[in-house]
Amino acid sequence: MAKYLGLDKIRRAFEIVKHNGGVLKSLQTIYRTDELKMGTLVGTDKFGNKYYENKMHFYSRNRWVDYTEAVNLDYDGSQVPPEWHRWLHYMTDDPPTIIKPVDHKWIMDHTPNMSGTDKAYMPYSTTKPKIQAWVPPK
Repeated sequence: MAKYLGLDKIRRAFEIVKHNGGVLKSLQTIYRTDELKMGTLVGTDKFGNKYYENKMHFYSRNRWVDYTEAVNLDYDGSQVPPEWHRWLHYMTDDPPTIIKPVDHKWIMDHTPNMSGTDKAYMPYSTTKPKIQAWVPPK
């Protein structure tokens, strides 16, 4: 009877709010990510991103990343390390917490894409420019 009245949906909503840390944390999560989800914590990477999985959601929506609060609203897909990217995009079923990543001396640490920021790569040119920029008169 409760299922027909929709009371199970209300109970589920309360469980999701409780899982996200209460009403205020849930509102903050909605502000940051536009949705509330509940799932099991699979692991955390070295940047502080948390990875979740919930088999109740349909395929391709049942794995997600909760970016660290240090980046606030400036989160980007390039902030996910490659080993977690494999798991998020179903290239493997086992998360990096189970499979130890390969560690070679020539592998660099992961860095996010800095395009559009003040830390973006700008190549230095040694050639003389063909066009001079216009400088307005004073």
